[in-house]
Amino acid sequence: MNVLVIGGVAAGTKTAAKLKRQDQSAEITIITKDKDISYAGCGLPYYVGGVIEEKEELIVNTPQKYSALTGVKVLTGIEAVGLDSDKKVVKAKNLSTDAEETYTYDKLIIATGASPAIIPIDGISLPGVFKMRTPNDAIGVRDYAETNHVRKAVVVGAGFIGLEVAENLKLRGIQVTVIDFASQILPNILDPEMAAYGKKHLLKEGIRVITGTKAEAVLGEGKVTGLKTSAGTFPCEMVIMAAGIRPNTAFLQDTGIEMFKGTILTDGHMQTNLPDVYAAGDCAMVTNRITGSRQWSPMGSSANMEGRTLAQIMTGDEKEYKGVLGTGVVKLPNLNCGRTGLTEEQAKAAGYDVITALSVTDDKAHYYPDAAYFITKLIADKTTHKLLGVQVFGPGAVDKMVDVAVVGLNMGAVLEDYENADFAYAPPFSTAIHPFVQAVYILLNKINGDMVSMTPAEYAEGKAEGYTVLDVGLTPAIRGAQYINLGAVKGELEGIGKDEKLLLVCTKGKRAYFLQNRLRHFGYTNTVALEGGVFFSDVKVKNTQTEISADEVTRVKGLGFLRDKTTADKFNGRVITRNGKITADETRTIAEAAELYGSGEVTMTSRLTMEIQGVPFDNIEPLREYLMQAGLETGGTGSKVRPVVSCKGTTCQYGLTDTFALSEEIHERFYHGYSSVKLPHKFKIAVGGCPNNCVKPDLNDIGIIGQRIPQVDLEKCKGCKVCQVTESCPIGIAKMEDGKIVIDDDACNHCGRCIGKCPFSVVEDYTDGYRIYIGGRWGKKASQGRYLDKVFTDKEEALDTIEKAILLFREQGNTGERFGDTIARLGFENVQEQLLKDDLLSRKTENLAAQKHLKGGATC
Repeated sequence: MNVLVIGGVAAGTKTAAKLKRQDQSAEITIITKDKDISYAGCGLPYYVGGVIEEKEELIVNTPQKYSALTGVKVLTGIEAVGLDSDKKVVKAKNLSTDAEETYTYDKLIIATGASPAIIPIDGISLPGVFKMRTPNDAIGVRDYAETNHVRKAVVVGAGFIGLEVAENLKLRGIQVTVIDFASQILPNILDPEMAAYGKKHLLKEGIRVITGTKAEAVLGEGKVTGLKTSAGTFPCEMVIMAAGIRPNTAFLQDTGIEMFKGTILTDGHMQTNLPDVYAAGDCAMVTNRITGSRQWSPMGSSANMEGRTLAQIMTGDEKEYKGVLGTGVVKLPNLNCGRTGLTEEQAKAAGYDVITALSVTDDKAHYYPDAAYFITKLIADKTTHKLLGVQVFGPGAVDKMVDVAVVGLNMGAVLEDYENADFAYAPPFSTAIHPFVQAVYILLNKINGDMVSMTPAEYAEGKAEGYTVLDVGLTPAIRGAQYINLGAVKGELEGIGKDEKLLLVCTKGKRAYFLQNRLRHFGYTNTVALEGGVFFSDVKVKNTQTEISADEVTRVKGLGFLRDKTTADKFNGRVITRNGKITADETRTIAEAAELYGSGEVTMTSRLTMEIQGVPFDNIEPLREYLMQAGLETGGTGSKVRPVVSCKGTTCQYGLTDTFALSEEIHERFYHGYSSVKLPHKFKIAVGGCPNNCVKPDLNDIGIIGQRIPQVDLEKCKGCKVCQVTESCPIGIAKMEDGKIVIDDDACNHCGRCIGKCPFSVVEDYTDGYRIYIGGRWGKKASQGRYLDKVFTDKEEALDTIEKAILLFREQGNTGERFGDTIARLGFENVQEQLLKDDLLSRKTENLAAQKHLKGGATC
């Protein structure tokens, strides 16, 4: 049997290898236009982020190794361009020689996969625009980002690949914006309320996400400088196109093969309508395992399984490929997301009597270290109780929740099949009742009428209008709601009628259900529990004049909102503006936000952040979300690294350093990079472009001042009676001694004003650098910092020194003391010695993992 396989990645290589094992007499040839085969396509984003360190790790098999291992012949650089199924001939082009070649077959397997969809817009071919499909794409992105010091990138597409790329670019310290034409992230993968939760999480993690937005043009001359979209122009140095994929099937036009939107139609045996022609992988349309309807599910996992099953079918096994569930899992920053089966919308479209429940459960024993949570949405048929789908969020192993569902979906399980499932339990791994089983119990309670609930989607649609909100959390958490102490409910609730519409809300949903059960016993007939509680939904009570608790004041202070003491519920929100430099679009957004959510007034703080005045408490979260959509954030309080303050640098006549660029690097590396790191107290950083000291670097915990160190060529000195160098020195350090110019390096402040002043070029050359002050402070206990003896001429070394100072403060500082106090206690020489060595960096992981300074000393 002569078998020809077109395509050499997942489906093609898997089919060929299994087929050869099934039938050693088969002559099998793979032709592929790429030079690589069997590469780790799903691992490409992680090479970009450096999680996968070496590019060689992306190649699972070389053609030589694969051929030796399997006995399959592999021809690379051969592109199929036509098919004559009557003659059983494939026409191809040799990409090395441009020669046309033909390949005959007894059986043909088309496994050509898919390629990224390239949006036809201007500028798409500019350097800095990338796709993400092959190892060369990932290698190109990483190399370009490193070589060009990329600081901002836009990812077009909020699907699995787009979000994975976004996370990994962020790992590189790159500020990322994700746009998608769809109205939500992960379209057709998650239901809208789950997608909204994921989007809000990404925004909180510093990844800007803008949905419902169309890419219109890539901007730049010679390289990318921005992306024009229907939502505005986003400055960037890199654009990643991840807006879906298209099957590689253009060469099959006019061959008679049946296709739908470019995908090859196959039956349960992966066979096409053409005799002896099969298809598998991302180019093939298969079926949905639940509904039986046609479904395109281009995933590496299903491609491999399709290939294996096809090989068995072709060698006579009684096999059938029963279809896909659309299973997928994606890693987001500090949150994972998995799904399988039908979404709620898809289940309704398929004609099911759909019922859903959303639950928040522990992912392992709550007392075990690193215990976290699962947010699980189950979709089922209300009539038959058949499980239809699941969507899960959580910091941990969401894949195990999804896989539990996959087994049930494959077997046509109903919810009751899970009731007493004997899943593995030990505190490090799970809860005594498995989290998936807990979710099933909640949905069964809802189906059976034991629990009457409202889904987060229904709450977001306004279904709670007219309900009285009862807060049944462990402690009061919903402003304006009546708090109910669950343990104290022994009878009727005072002042609440038994037929009153009551929305019961707690943290995650369990206590609301318990209260509902108790109230039902006491005759209350109209109670509804909110699924997922305030953990998932942002619950608001309208028209409330309730006093804001001290805990809430503290909480929003951590978000950058300081209470205006002259009002009952107004706050002033600090908008982080990257050292006082913002774009015109950002300025407009801040002004709009002030009008929409505040008093319409904006002030500038002493540290060059902007403050929106008069924001009512209930407007804080809407304001933050409005700002986050524009890539802006609030904050700048607490015992942690504070926003950087910077002078105008080289835009000032005396500026020696591009302080805006430097301080933005510091902002990303330390304000963002250390945003979750607790310190003994606040830690302020200032960047000055020259010794004029405009932003007082020496009165901050750490300050950097640009330096220009003069290089004196005494052989050129003429001993002029009136020396232009001494005349230009603003601090009188340059002097004439014995007929020669002398500049005391220890006393010189390296302002650079003497450079180029001598007509005989005595002081023409110079070295740029940075002087670092440590331990300064302004306020009630003002003290001037002291500079390190070394003048740093390497920027990276200076940045490393800042990091070492932060690490030293965290490791050796006492909670509540400022950095200057730590230096005074340890001794300046001791601290300087540590900052000029690398021991602190070598202990970084252990240092940051330590549970220290949980309640720091900063009060604002």
